[in-house]
Amino acid sequence: MSGTLASTADAQLSLRLTFEGGTILIDGLAEGDTRGLPGVRFDPRSGMHRAEAIGYREIVERLREAKIPYQDDARAYDKAVWPLRVEKPAFPHQTEGVEAWAQAGMRGVVVLPTGTGKTHLANLAINRAKRPSLVVTPTIDLLNQWFDELTLAFGVEVGLLGGGYYDIKPLTVTTYDSAYQNVERLGNRFGLLVFDECHHLPSPTVSAAALGAIAPFRLGLTATPERADNAHERLDHLIGPIVYRREITQLKGQFLAEYRVESLFVNLTDEERYRYESMRETYRAFLSSTGIDMRRPGAWGQFLFQAHRSAEGRQAYLAYREQRALALAAPAKLSLLARLLERHNGDRVLIFTHDNATVYTIARQFLVPVITHQTKTKERRDVLLKFNSGEYPIVATSRVLNEGVNVPEANVAIILSGSGSVREHVQRLGRILRKSGDKEATLYEVVTRGTVEEFTSNRRRQHSAYGGD
Repeated sequence: MSGTLASTADAQLSLRLTFEGGTILIDGLAEGDTRGLPGVRFDPRSGMHRAEAIGYREIVERLREAKIPYQDDARAYDKAVWPLRVEKPAFPHQTEGVEAWAQAGMRGVVVLPTGTGKTHLANLAINRAKRPSLVVTPTIDLLNQWFDELTLAFGVEVGLLGGGYYDIKPLTVTTYDSAYQNVERLGNRFGLLVFDECHHLPSPTVSAAALGAIAPFRLGLTATPERADNAHERLDHLIGPIVYRREITQLKGQFLAEYRVESLFVNLTDEERYRYESMRETYRAFLSSTGIDMRRPGAWGQFLFQAHRSAEGRQAYLAYREQRALALAAPAKLSLLARLLERHNGDRVLIFTHDNATVYTIARQFLVPVITHQTKTKERRDVLLKFNSGEYPIVATSRVLNEGVNVPEANVAIILSGSGSVREHVQRLGRILRKSGDKEATLYEVVTRGTVEEFTSNRRRQHSAYGGD
């Protein structure tokens, strides 16, 4: 009978499911007899069969289908009613997204642009699922935002896990780091997992937060699910498939601010051009001599390994750094920035760069506040509050405001430099698209002509949001 589901003749068989350290233990099966239960393997250490906790739902469904009696001691929660205390009309894309998710068995990813109300959609899903729910976020800032939103929406005590708190409630918000670190203890206490900015989840470490939890219902939220390493394909297993998707171009005007995108080009001086070409040649010559093709996966790690094995390699690495700095932080960009800030005097402006050094240069030259990874939590919160109130009309940042920050009054974004990531570019655009009256948003992308940055710009703009329609 091994490998096949039981029939009514197996009515004498009775199994017991328990949760242990992020796994499901199945007691009552003889060694090698899996009854076709998905992902189940015999564990000689315990003398029982075991599966990853994520397989709980499918295991239970198979047992019910085969009419095999079982005692469920794995699940440590019951149904929970979550009436919304604050009633507000849902937008069509919110109700459609929740309905599509429900029709898919309450498993799946909803893709919506920043500023279109993913939080309220999640509230509707929590209300619909009627299960203890854990909301997982990538940052402490988002953890605090979700805590406030959930408390307001449901009028209950909301638990906090992370940021110095360990307070578990039937409705709890946590971070990805705290979730995977505690999943072995808490993985059976929630029936619904909500993964905010779920493109983070497929990372090798944090994916344990999904694999070690039994939650049969799962909702992923993101504006940009695709990852350069194609790991987004794992979302189907960790959460479920994409069940609903709307792009910026479909929602702008009515649910997002109207916007325009403008590319501006600057030139290197003759001296800078000579230095750029010289450093670029040194770098490329080393790649050629070592046979490294930077278009292939893993090439960057191979380059770093080879670069630190010889004096020639270290010179090539320094040359790479210098030619990149010349392209991304060309002095002409700061001159152009001065003209843009003058043009948008009175607007609420976010300035994005790829590195902290440029941010601090901008802070000194233009006397504007900055937010980087080094900014303390209280200072960061103070800067954002004063930006939203208008006391600070301009804020410069590196990459820490790419996602998860509510700045509804921002209407101008100036990207002085960035990576080749489509996600990063779309996230930066999303920072200025939150609907606020009849505002029209503008995004400027500043590119150094005749450098590798032109190629990077073309690559990161491969998204429908930049189609111009």
